Amino acid sequence: MKNADFDSPLFALSPADGRYARKTDALRPHVSEFGLIRYRVLTEIRWLEVLTQADDIPELNQIPDTISEQMQRLATRFEASDAETIKTIEHTTNHDVKACEYYIKQCFGDSTAAVAISEFIHFGCTSEDINNVAYALMLRAARDEVLLPALRAIANTLAAMAASLADTPMLSRTHGQTASPTTVGKELANVIVRLDRQIAQLRDIPVLAKFNGAVGNYNAHLAAYPAVDWPNLGATLIKRLGLTHNPMTTQIEPHDWLAEYAHAIVRINTILIDLARDIWGYVSLGYFKQRVVAGEVGSSTMPHKVNPIDFENAEGNLGLANALLEHLASKLPVSRWQRDLTDSTVLRNWGAALGHVLISVASLEKGLAKLDINAERLAADLDAAWEVLAEPIQTVMRRYGVADAYDQLKALTRGERMTAERLTAFIAGLDIPDEARESLSAMTPAGYTGLAASLTRAALANRSSD
Repeated sequence: MKNADFDSPLFALSPADGRYARKTDALRPHVSEFGLIRYRVLTEIRWLEVLTQADDIPELNQIPDTISEQMQRLATRFEASDAETIKTIEHTTNHDVKACEYYIKQCFGDSTAAVAISEFIHFGCTSEDINNVAYALMLRAARDEVLLPALRAIANTLAAMAASLADTPMLSRTHGQTASPTTVGKELANVIVRLDRQIAQLRDIPVLAKFNGAVGNYNAHLAAYPAVDWPNLGATLIKRLGLTHNPMTTQIEPHDWLAEYAHAIVRINTILIDLARDIWGYVSLGYFKQRVVAGEVGSSTMPHKVNPIDFENAEGNLGLANALLEHLASKLPVSRWQRDLTDSTVLRNWGAALGHVLISVASLEKGLAKLDINAERLAADLDAAWEVLAEPIQTVMRRYGVADAYDQLKALTRGERMTAERLTAFIAGLDIPDEARESLSAMTPAGYTGLAASLTRAALANRSSD
């Protein structure tokens, strides 16, 4: 076996980069080694730009056009070949951030002006100044450009289903037992409302970053240029990058916002796990039929099977994502004294965590797209559950002062098979107004759905467009 064979997805150590690689492609420009390097270089360039605009740093008052052009290219047109060269430099430096600095110097050239300006690349910085900004840019882009659109899409898919099934009655099951009917659309709308709320919380998490030197005090900066307002320059860089400035840190930004980010996704994933399990159960009950895909095999030995594999795949990957995200959230805010490196290797796993989320969402979308409602099965289940009308009967009896209403219905229905005829006979003997008796006698399980349909429509109408 040749080393070249290892380039094949067949040799990927993680299924996120192997079996499911196509489902995670949208994340690759951001939460990958390339993405990290690109955002590091962008941070270095933008910091140099801020320094060139500072009044009290005369050495940077004049920047040659050739260097300005290189700065613009590196900031806006960074390519894989750039990252590969930086990785080659890293083989010598054994330091990833320093390799970025050396590469930028290399791009500037060796003219007298270039050499002088190059000394201001990474000026006053610790590696964590660059890294914390790079990760902030990385995770903001992954959230805004990939995760939020994917999550909104699954919520919109569910909303379309809920709208079309708002009036479709379904037998509820609390504790796994028959319970007051609802509609299929209402059950989906419950999920949508939960998702929308958590998606909004993920969207609104401030993305923090710091830029204040080796231990957060601007020590080296002040030694070189005592008259410069360094806290203001650091804040200027962070704000220009569209991030939220954190002025009080040790060597590292304390990562509390990263825990918030991870926990927000965990909550979303937990809702999606709940959805996947419920849909799996409804498929098992026959409430949904799965469309057969030509050529697909459900079981290697049982030819009849059409398994709900998309929902099982989603549940499994959501669990993996949550395991990684929970560790990221609990580990990253903890650092010995001003800094230790235990966060460095952990931070590199954001891509794996978010990749499993994206795989899950794709599986859910695929699974939902193959579902058809089984109206006959829904109707049959409802028609076999007349006992659920014990609730409205005893409630109406209470209204009209019938003694022991609950206990009477308990004695009639608990552990007994109910039929329309038995309930009608019971209702006929009640001492209640004729109008109430007629209303109860006309009631069916399929018609006993309360405000499910109108609640569904109201929830869908109140959804934010953002």
